[in-house]
Amino acid sequence: MRDAAATPRSPTRATGQRVGDRVRALRVAAGLTQSALAGERFSKEYVSQIERGKTRPTAETVAWLAERLGVDAQYLAHGVSADVRSRVEAKLARAEALQESHRDQEAVDVFREAREEIAALASAELELRALVGQGWALQELGESREAIEVLQEARELAEHPQFSDLDRADVLFRLGCCRYRISSIPTAIGLFDEALALAERSGLPCDLLRARILAWRSRCRRRQADYEAAREDAERAVELAQAMDDPRVVAGTYFQASLVAEKMGHWVLARQYAQQAKAIYQELNDERNTGRLMLNLGGLQLLLGHPEQAIEHLTASFALAVEAGSQPDAAQALGSLAAVHEHLGDHDAADEHARKALALLEGRDDFLDEIGQSNLVLGRSLLERGRLEEAEECFRTADAAFEQMASIAHRTGAWVALGDLAERRGDATEAARLYRNAAEALRVVRF
Repeated sequence: MRDAAATPRSPTRATGQRVGDRVRALRVAAGLTQSALAGERFSKEYVSQIERGKTRPTAETVAWLAERLGVDAQYLAHGVSADVRSRVEAKLARAEALQESHRDQEAVDVFREAREEIAALASAELELRALVGQGWALQELGESREAIEVLQEARELAEHPQFSDLDRADVLFRLGCCRYRISSIPTAIGLFDEALALAERSGLPCDLLRARILAWRSRCRRRQADYEAAREDAERAVELAQAMDDPRVVAGTYFQASLVAEKMGHWVLARQYAQQAKAIYQELNDERNTGRLMLNLGGLQLLLGHPEQAIEHLTASFALAVEAGSQPDAAQALGSLAAVHEHLGDHDAADEHARKALALLEGRDDFLDEIGQSNLVLGRSLLERGRLEEAEECFRTADAAFEQMASIAHRTGAWVALGDLAERRGDATEAARLYRNAAEALRVVRF
């Protein structure tokens, strides 16, 4: 499925007209006729066509005309000097640096400022760069729907012939990530498929982009419980990343490979991948992603039968998330701590951590999985303390979140919990129905 996009408008005629206006104004101010400006290189008719916007001069022609008219070529082409363009490029570089440092709100603000200035430059190249950066920063902030609107503008712009298939692939990849964030998984996969095909046919070096596309498509496959396809994508991403001198991408692909291995029950392998990723992020002084790996390792320690070590990892993950100012990461650490305490039978601690996690995730539709899981843990803690009505409310809230994700595999966890609740109430028939529904759904998912 493809996101709708309007037919792109061609900037050629409008840009040509603006260049022509400047050529005419400067020629008249210099007291030159069209023939005099054309000299021996061009005809009077060609200069007339440029001035009337009937033809768009090449960069080489613009530079020659600018020299004849005694102005900067950037000014003649865009109406601003090279100094102004340099200032805008510096502003974009600053926004990108802020984004790399996870200072996403600041990055969004600077990208917006830059776009206002780019409008005067009439530079499609800089406009695309700003749109892509702003869209990515917005999705990092959890504003996925606004990010989609911005990236749709980028997608329309990238359809112009001056851009390559690789430019288009990059925009589609980012749109796919946003679609994943709002649980539009089939659409996300379609965008990733299209992005990968464009990247591969571009004929340009693009292993970095291909690795990122495969890693994110692997996430989608995990959400669909297609773990074999997720494994294949993750392994291809790792191979591409290892061949590049980009440790951040290598770490990201290891992270995804760890998550897939965990889902397939290969917990030792998952831990190995996670430890490799964490070591790279620590070398990069990336505390935010180090915290995310500590979160992953905490969950693996619990699966491997080491709950105390799990608590240590998760507590460290929470501390790093707080230091980085990331509420979603802090919430995920709290949710996982709640799960460990519930596993240990400490229902009061599980209740406290789950409620804190849910408070931090309030209104975050891009974290439906985490919201659902924390509601399940909270419901379990309430069930064990005999607070059945409250437990039911939590289980149904979890089921609603998983339904919004369109994930049957996730919903089965809520159905089993509701079955346990029915059994606790003495309704064996209802409990059996819910257990049977969960079992049948899992068979469909697996086969």
